[in-house]
Amino acid sequence: MRKTGNGGNGGNNRNNGNNRNYQRELDGLLERISGGPAPRLLLHSCCAPCSSYVLEYLRKYFRITVFYYNPNISAEPEYRKRVEEQKRLIAAYNEQADRYPIEIIEGDYQPDAFYEAVKGMEECPEGGGRCFVCYRLRLEKTALLAKEGGYDYFATTLSISPLKNARKLNEIGEELEAEYGVSWLPSDFKKKDGYKRSIQLSAEYGLYRQNYCGCVYSMRQQEMRKEVEK
Repeated sequence: MRKTGNGGNGGNNRNNGNNRNYQRELDGLLERISGGPAPRLLLHSCCAPCSSYVLEYLRKYFRITVFYYNPNISAEPEYRKRVEEQKRLIAAYNEQADRYPIEIIEGDYQPDAFYEAVKGMEECPEGGGRCFVCYRLRLEKTALLAKEGGYDYFATTLSISPLKNARKLNEIGEELEAEYGVSWLPSDFKKKDGYKRSIQLSAEYGLYRQNYCGCVYSMRQQEMRKEVEK
């Protein structure tokens, strides 16, 4: 029998059309679980700025463990800087006693896994097929860890970015839910001014905020845009 979290979707309340409102689905789920025992959520995070709003929003409903797994980040110093910012933000949030404490698991830094996964897609434009493979790489690792750790739900902060495809992220999450038996938390965190709030929180906590996703291909495209704008 496939496991679902407390009040989990289990696929029963999902509209299979292309115009789904993932934020509305999340609102409905949060309403169902509110007031009961807090489910355990394994939240993949791409960086501290993107997680800032998501953690603020979800931590009153869930016992959250942040899973920092981002093999797409090409330069190790950049990776280390980002993960330390993630830890610093969580430590600051955990000083707020009115919410559930947040834990963190730092995944292995595996850039070779990313390069192998996207081989042959090096010239894909940003936001295309290469990015979708990268989504799956990180989400599958999250789903596997969620299953092994007995979590009720798994999710990712990635949908907060205006540059990330929320529909594709949710499609992948639901496929992995069916495969691993852990409920996927539907999301489009950029809605309800989530992205705007993440910028405000980044300023409030003095977070290092980068202008590219982390992979060498994204960095090159960002550099090309700057050259064109000169």
